[in-house]
Amino acid sequence: MGKIFKYLSEHKAAVFVILLLLIVQAYCDLSLPQYMSDIVDIGIQQSGIEYAVPEEMSEETMENLCVFLSKEDAEQLKDSYKQDADGSYKLSVDEKEEIKELEELLGMPMVVMSSMTEETGMDMADLKELLNSGQMTKEQILQAEDQAKGKMGEMSDSIISQKARLMVRKEYETLGYQMEDYQNRYMMRTGGKMLAMTVLMTLASVLAGLIASRVSAKLGMDLRGRVFKKVVRFSNSEIEQFSTASLITRSTNDIQQVQMVAVLLLRMIMYAPIIGIGGVIKVSGTKTGMGWIIGVAVGSIILLVGTLMSVTMPKFKKMQTLVDRLNLVSREILTGVSVIRAFSREKFEEKRFEGANRDLMKTQLFTSRIMSMMMPAMMLIMNCITVLIVWFGSKGVDLGNLQVGDMMAFITYTMQIVMAFLMLTMISVMLPRAGVAANRIEEVIKTRETVLDPKDPADEKQENWRGEVAFEDVSFRYPGADEDAVSHISFMAKPGQTTAIIGSTGCGKSTILNLIPRFYDVTAGKITMDGVDIRQISQKKLRGLIGYVPQKGVLFSGTIASNIQFAGNVSDAKMQEAAEIAQAQEFIMEKEEQFESAISQGGTNVSGGQKQRLSIARAIAKNPRVFLFDDSFSALDYKTDVVLRKALQEKIKDAAMIIVAQRISTILHADQIIVLEDGGVAGMGTHEELMEHCETYQEIARSQLSEQELKNKGGAC
Repeated sequence: MGKIFKYLSEHKAAVFVILLLLIVQAYCDLSLPQYMSDIVDIGIQQSGIEYAVPEEMSEETMENLCVFLSKEDAEQLKDSYKQDADGSYKLSVDEKEEIKELEELLGMPMVVMSSMTEETGMDMADLKELLNSGQMTKEQILQAEDQAKGKMGEMSDSIISQKARLMVRKEYETLGYQMEDYQNRYMMRTGGKMLAMTVLMTLASVLAGLIASRVSAKLGMDLRGRVFKKVVRFSNSEIEQFSTASLITRSTNDIQQVQMVAVLLLRMIMYAPIIGIGGVIKVSGTKTGMGWIIGVAVGSIILLVGTLMSVTMPKFKKMQTLVDRLNLVSREILTGVSVIRAFSREKFEEKRFEGANRDLMKTQLFTSRIMSMMMPAMMLIMNCITVLIVWFGSKGVDLGNLQVGDMMAFITYTMQIVMAFLMLTMISVMLPRAGVAANRIEEVIKTRETVLDPKDPADEKQENWRGEVAFEDVSFRYPGADEDAVSHISFMAKPGQTTAIIGSTGCGKSTILNLIPRFYDVTAGKITMDGVDIRQISQKKLRGLIGYVPQKGVLFSGTIASNIQFAGNVSDAKMQEAAEIAQAQEFIMEKEEQFESAISQGGTNVSGGQKQRLSIARAIAKNPRVFLFDDSFSALDYKTDVVLRKALQEKIKDAAMIIVAQRISTILHADQIIVLEDGGVAGMGTHEELMEHCETYQEIARSQLSEQELKNKGGAC
């Protein structure tokens, strides 16, 4: 998870905006239950009377209330009202704090006034007469209020508030208020606030989702770009370390996992704690005495999630490895499908694929079955919590210390808190896989390349390169191998000359060619270009001097022209000349669209010989100083081979040419032939010289040339 947070930290501004929008959304979401509670408790049960403070009262009511107040409180009451010409008093304060203070001030006097008329039958005139006659003092009245409040106990605030509101309702009716209209106005006003909050919450949610989607898409694009740039800079050693199938999985499936979780992280995982903490704050403000139920709910959820995660986490890690294995098997089968059919191995490969597929399925089923228990368990917890709230809440309503609306709000807040944890739990299914995927991506990004550019490249000091390649006691060992693939190789390939390398299969011919463009770096010795160690030349410059034709012709989807002009800055005239030298002009001109003819992925719509000729034309069009042909004429017939090599010698005279070949006929006229055996040089010289002195070369020649051909070349057996 830390890796994903690191990726998101690159988009701080957008994440901060999303956080603000989520806070707004949570504020609106948490406000709705309170408005619902107000509609039930105030709008329905109390006829829309929000506070136990009359908005308007008669002069007589004002005087009567002052009887039950101390001198200072009576003055405060009168200061909070403004007397009209008709003698009635209208509330002049609108601050909630001041109104609540007045509510605490007037609550008990209003209850006592109501009780006097309902229970004792004494009216205010009798009470005033007792006060005026001295039979009752103000202090006695205030003491009676305190005693009455003490008898109410813990329910005093709730009872006082409800009875005081009844008193306010009677006052409004006395003043001629239409209570039905008053109630409807309150309901419309509160409902309007709920609607406004809902609209604002929707807008915040949509905007947060939009920005989160853009951030995750940008994050995925950046990661794909970084992985791709890193992989392109990898030498063959790093690519072999990961395997092509694994690199493809990491560049696609793994990044998709991280991108998907990034959206959920920004939308749900960030929102869950906000709504959860807000819900706890709201619940604590309801004063229902049922806070312990929240603790039970949260504890149960944490225990459930912890148990499930401890079981599934190892399986999620294993799943990514199994996806790699399935991709590897699929890639091998699809790439070699023609060979599989030729050897009638379909059933065997089907079993191999079935094994990899079944292993992945078993792991996925295990995790899915475990995680499928989560939702029913969470719903059970939620329903049990609801039953607990209704059970204990109904007792509170019955005792009078809890209102129905408050209980409904408490249920809603509790469900919001539980849902917050439920969201986290649902996302936790994906988090382990995303965490593993992020680690796999980071492995690629943080892998150090073994082939690096020098700090002070020599190509900045040298402009004209001739293309003279020299091997000076070069040895090379593949990573993890026990012995050298080639050892103590020394030779020089000069411009204008052809250097050929021949030998048995596995003797290191292609390895030598791969060392020149630094696909690998030498283990010992050095390779120079015009006397400069190639490790002191930047890779871009070095490879810009080389025209490389691999053993297996590689073409890219596009057109014939785009493949030949692959090096860039190749004019149409140069392209046509290269195609002519490579003997590709004839089959190109036979096509309907000629150079604009389409090439499918991998060049599957052209033959092996055509693919090889196009690969050679691509190298020629680059106009390099050194040509590397890695057995690049093997798919050509003898006639085309001869014509092509003759055209190369005539048209390309200034470049050094290094050819790896299996056929002696391809290299008979080379200026220098290097014979390899078991990774070492067994002989070096021209064909004639090697036929005289090199036994290994003689064996190869006898196996490929007839007696007449050997005599015509002047060779001795």
